[in-house]
Amino acid sequence: MADNKGSASLWVLSAAAKPRLLTTAGEKDGQPAWSPDGKHIAFVAKREWQGKKDDEPQIYLIAADGGEARRLTDLATGVAAIKWFPDSKRLAFISWVWPELRGERAQAKRTKERKDDKVKAHRLEHTLYRFWDHWLSDGRVPHLFVVNLGGRARDLFEGTRYELVRADPDRHSYDISPDGRRIAFAFDPSEEKKLDDEFSLFELELASRRFRDLTAAGPRRDYRQPRYSPDGARIACLSANLRSSPVAPNEITLIDKNSITVASRRWDRNIEAPLRWSADGAAILCMAQDHARQHLYRFDLKTRKAEPVVRGGMVHEFDLAGGAIACIRDDMHQPPAVYIDARKVENFNDALLRRFQLGVAEEVHYRGAEGGKVQMWLVFPPRFDPRKRYPLLHSIHGGPHSIAGDTWHWRWNNHAFAAQGYIVACVNYHGSSSFGQKWIESIRHRFGKLELADIEAATRHVLKRRYVDRRRVFAAGGSYGGYMVAWMNGRVPAGRYRAYVCHAGCFDWVSMFADDTYTYHERELGAWYWNDFETIEAQNPRAVVRRMSTPTLVIHGALDYRVPDTQGLQYYNTLKAKKVPARLVHFPDENHWILKPQNSRLWYREFFSWLKRFDA
Repeated sequence: MADNKGSASLWVLSAAAKPRLLTTAGEKDGQPAWSPDGKHIAFVAKREWQGKKDDEPQIYLIAADGGEARRLTDLATGVAAIKWFPDSKRLAFISWVWPELRGERAQAKRTKERKDDKVKAHRLEHTLYRFWDHWLSDGRVPHLFVVNLGGRARDLFEGTRYELVRADPDRHSYDISPDGRRIAFAFDPSEEKKLDDEFSLFELELASRRFRDLTAAGPRRDYRQPRYSPDGARIACLSANLRSSPVAPNEITLIDKNSITVASRRWDRNIEAPLRWSADGAAILCMAQDHARQHLYRFDLKTRKAEPVVRGGMVHEFDLAGGAIACIRDDMHQPPAVYIDARKVENFNDALLRRFQLGVAEEVHYRGAEGGKVQMWLVFPPRFDPRKRYPLLHSIHGGPHSIAGDTWHWRWNNHAFAAQGYIVACVNYHGSSSFGQKWIESIRHRFGKLELADIEAATRHVLKRRYVDRRRVFAAGGSYGGYMVAWMNGRVPAGRYRAYVCHAGCFDWVSMFADDTYTYHERELGAWYWNDFETIEAQNPRAVVRRMSTPTLVIHGALDYRVPDTQGLQYYNTLKAKKVPARLVHFPDENHWILKPQNSRLWYREFFSWLKRFDA
């Protein structure tokens, strides 16, 4: 907290032994990967080694039984997303390089020139030039590399047109065949790269450096996250029919020499990466959301049926090795923890958690917009007494195609809200994920309408309980949830909600065209604003500014390119011009999320102080 930054070390966890601390020297040691022979652990870090400090993250190796880690790579362009080859003698990784240059020296020279250049202007003509909180304007693209244990690295894409996805590529963007001779990866063949492009799966034969399009003869879909079968004869991947919908579900897809088959078509759920094959090749392990939870499933390739293997809460990450399943799981009452075969194998947060008393959470179903059955969580204050009366706070999730889930949320922690004395309502309104594709698609081209009806129905439903004070109702939301509280301010009767908190919310869809996902707008909203302004305006919070009168705390980060901070500034300025009570909290060093420890503490303090001011 004092340094206003986080740190991370590596630990070795076992089902049969106590946790063992493995690294301590780095600030953020991460992305650990066991070598297949079990002798080494590779990880990515920025450290000092042999008197030299890393300017960019590099690969380090440490013996599995401990000792001093050694630097394996020393690339000016840095390293990410590592993965071992089956022979335990090489690793693959991703590095962002200038594709027109050849060799490490040329890349290092360009890196130094860019760093030393006093002019920092962005010059570009391409469509995808910002993503999340960083610019994609320096001409670099993500290439796939291989390095041996002697530290000799080679760019596998050098001199070709190939690259990986520019929107935060990770280790699931590619896979290595069981014999180590081929690499499959997702590639956007379009000359002009966009976030909503269809990707194809390509395979690189390492010996010949020949590339092959594995999906050329298949249906036109968006193919990503490949995973080789244990015998290397098939590849499982995720694909989506983006031509039918911009929010089409990811489906398990099988590729072999003769066919491409969408295997999970009858399973009405969106599949999350990664995919893992069972040892016998008969099933795929994957994560999928279901009714505000996320489970780990075994999808049988013969029956095409999915059965839960590890239930959420929320299962966030997993791997399969040696016949055991390791995963990270949490729920609304427990922060993320590591499990092996469904047994918790660490207690990192247990002692700290015992210091706090958490309220109970209740799952509720009620009728919302168009008679639909809506799911909602109610989180109660600690030591809740039904004989007393409590204020109601809506905590509205973002997305919109995400969930208020049975999960431990660090930035929007409902127990922290409830501990201030509020009953917290978390509505999974129309458009939320985990309830089927029809529910997700229901809000397209009419944002705000069904969601507001669901939230208002939830308010009426909860106010029937005698311990809820109908005079003390509040609403807060982030991202799309922030859009919703701006939408509500002017569309619900004045005074129904005492105050709002709008974090990183959209205020005007026209000026939102400055965001990093602007190519999605036409398909999500139903039109380009210059072709059909009325359609856009019908979904715009700004359209009802004249009726806005509810006090609002506006929070935004300057590095937010998903919902640019001008959205928050416009909303705040508008409320001030109308003489509506408003307060602005602007973080110059944060993106869509408030991540730095001291900033997070301030965020919570401002949040609670604002609600308290209007809860007299």
